[in-house]
Amino acid sequence: MARANEAAAEALREYADLFALEGGDPFRVRSYQRAAKAIAGHPEDLRPGHARDVPGVGSAIAAKVEEFLGRGGFRQLDELRAKVPPGVRRLMAVPSLGPKTALFLYRELGIDSVESLAQAIDGGRLRGVRGMGPKTVENLRRGIERQRQAGERVHLGVACALADQVVESLPGAERVAVAGSVRRMCETVGDIDVLVAGPAELMSVFTAQPYVAEVLASGDDKTSVRTEQGLQVDLRRVPVGSWGSALLYFTGSADHNVRLRELAVRKGWKLSEYGLSDGDRVLASRTEEEVYAALGMQWVPPPLREDRGEVEAALRHELPVLVEQADLRGDLHTHTDLTDGIASLEDMAAAAAARGLAYYAVTDHAPDLAMQRMTLEKALAQRESLARLQERYPGMRLLHGTELNIGPDGSVDWPLEVLEGFDVRVASVHSHFTQSRAEMTRRLIAACENPGVQIIGHPTTRKIGRRPMVDADWTAVFQAAARTGTVLEIDSYPDRADLPSDLVRLARHQGARFSIDSDAHAVPHLAHTRFGVGVAQRAGLTREDVVNTWPLERLLAFLKGSADGR
Repeated sequence: MARANEAAAEALREYADLFALEGGDPFRVRSYQRAAKAIAGHPEDLRPGHARDVPGVGSAIAAKVEEFLGRGGFRQLDELRAKVPPGVRRLMAVPSLGPKTALFLYRELGIDSVESLAQAIDGGRLRGVRGMGPKTVENLRRGIERQRQAGERVHLGVACALADQVVESLPGAERVAVAGSVRRMCETVGDIDVLVAGPAELMSVFTAQPYVAEVLASGDDKTSVRTEQGLQVDLRRVPVGSWGSALLYFTGSADHNVRLRELAVRKGWKLSEYGLSDGDRVLASRTEEEVYAALGMQWVPPPLREDRGEVEAALRHELPVLVEQADLRGDLHTHTDLTDGIASLEDMAAAAAARGLAYYAVTDHAPDLAMQRMTLEKALAQRESLARLQERYPGMRLLHGTELNIGPDGSVDWPLEVLEGFDVRVASVHSHFTQSRAEMTRRLIAACENPGVQIIGHPTTRKIGRRPMVDADWTAVFQAAARTGTVLEIDSYPDRADLPSDLVRLARHQGARFSIDSDAHAVPHLAHTRFGVGVAQRAGLTREDVVNTWPLERLLAFLKGSADGR
């Protein structure tokens, strides 16, 4: 079920933004932002009466959280929403447009919507306006473009949380399953499809749920609602006897389904959500496996169903055995409260052990990301703490790592003699995102060629709906990674999904290896690897392609060997 933590944290973040707009004390603004971060990363689900259990949440903020848990809001937020014009709040949805700029545009120029901002940019109204230089205006234009491209879509993390909530709210169903783009693990989702087998009364149970904001259509076999997040959810009731064919049909993709129907037609059959039939005779319908087998195919895992060669491979019975989350033996990119994480080293290690990991790397930021205030002394002290902590976890190897910053010229924070003391060295781009294609390509290749770098973290730097991918010659970068043995990360954070699946396929074609990491900044984030596995599956990766499915000895030998060979 969707966590109350996320909703409460979002309310506090909104309050902090609006409070800042009203000229509120910056210290108090930061305290609300920190509290929001702490609540979102708290491992336990928030329950009424327990807001003070979250470290870093004081009594004043806890009172607001308690009120939010009780009625879905709190008085001070309601008051600020009433003071700040809706147009300003709409403008704040544009990536790169902060609250102060939104208020300025509204008060000085009367701009009260994304559309009016776009018109002002196109009409040159911002030219010469204080604080609206060419670079700022161009960033606003790009932010509007990203928002339009995202449209009504959300990243997979949001969609999965809601889909899980819907499934859990239908306990009287004989069968229930998520279909559509969520089941295919698409990186963004426009709506959610859920199938159910059971009595028609389930439809009224569905529409009565607290997550439903509006009922769009209601019937015995299909009901559509819009949720509080603005997402549409379609619930379809299907007969148990047609479960497999219905699940296949409503999972899609449309292109995959067209190919299957073409195969059926060639045999003189018909394929629909009701089953595979030869006239009045149903040949297969109860399970997806039966339908695929009747067509002479292997069952195709949902993430592969995009008509990218999977139909032909299934007909030849040559589909790859895809990597699964259960195959992951370790996590090679995580953070603690030593830098920008929420949880302590002890809490993160305990959570990793509870997940059954065989090895777990702590990779806090290095000094060049100055805002994190890391020093070598702090890193070495953490290494000693990790060594002492190891005694508690004889079944899990704790690895001391670092996330380096790839500078504009491709350099990283520490010299090789320092880096060799770390078990795992991830290097990532954290700034200068607008370098030219040639500059960014040279920058990433230089990192791959650095013997101190073992893994390139979130290689494209994208944040879905907020920041586009950097521009690089990805074929050249992936060739360099393959040549040097540098691992490419699939960052599982759902608003990153980085590398995206199309680039994973390209990188694999060039011979690169991958790691699927959580990039966890809090205990709940360790579970994000489910999304990274989804990306890997959409790209057709197997266990052999993913280095953190390997035994520890093989992994460490590979990482050391690739570094020694450069």
